[in-house]
Amino acid sequence: MLISGLQKLTLLDYPGTVACTVFTGGCNFRCPFCHNAPLVLPEELPEAADDSEVLSFLRKRAGVLDGVAVTGGEPLLHRDIDGFLEKVHALGFKVKLDTNGSFPDRLIEIVRAGLVDRVAMDIKNSPELYAKTVGLEKLDLSAVERSKDFLLSGEVDYEFRTTVVRGLHTKESLIRAAKWISGAKEYYLQQFKDSGHVLNIGGLGAYDEKEMHDLADAVSEYVPSVQVRGV
Repeated sequence: MLISGLQKLTLLDYPGTVACTVFTGGCNFRCPFCHNAPLVLPEELPEAADDSEVLSFLRKRAGVLDGVAVTGGEPLLHRDIDGFLEKVHALGFKVKLDTNGSFPDRLIEIVRAGLVDRVAMDIKNSPELYAKTVGLEKLDLSAVERSKDFLLSGEVDYEFRTTVVRGLHTKESLIRAAKWISGAKEYYLQQFKDSGHVLNIGGLGAYDEKEMHDLADAVSEYVPSVQVRGV
């Protein structure tokens, strides 16, 4: 599998775990608020390395790091991701996978193969606003629905999360999103931040800390475990 980046230490990307973060390149969505634009647009993708460099790094960090967070882009675009995850697990590391939920068959396959210990799935917005929020003219939401329902079944440790963006999200749309994932174990509202590499910042902005907590209170009727991140 081709790797587009490596963060050698993170205490945030894998909750409760000292980990590193592996970035894969390429994504099938074009969320305008994406803060990893260089990992999304084909013309901006950094020169990729194969997984041997990451595996060599992990061998040297055995006993220091406990986990590996695999993010993107969209990691499940890579058909050989299962082979990479097998090698990471064989070295004794736990694996957290970030996904937009659009590849349910691959998600289910790697979970049931025991290759993933935790999944973080983005809930981009309420269903009727999904296509706009992911930057597409139209979107068949059935694949995302399948991934969402699979995680709700509890076969693997998971979280849902929404990056909240002024200009795309409202209290009403977040309430509808929370109803859609009603019963979820963990739901995080993440404050949008302009990284300087946002895909299309035009007209978008962040809610402040108080507003974020007010939004969390508004959705807690449907997902009592909702928390705010990034403020």
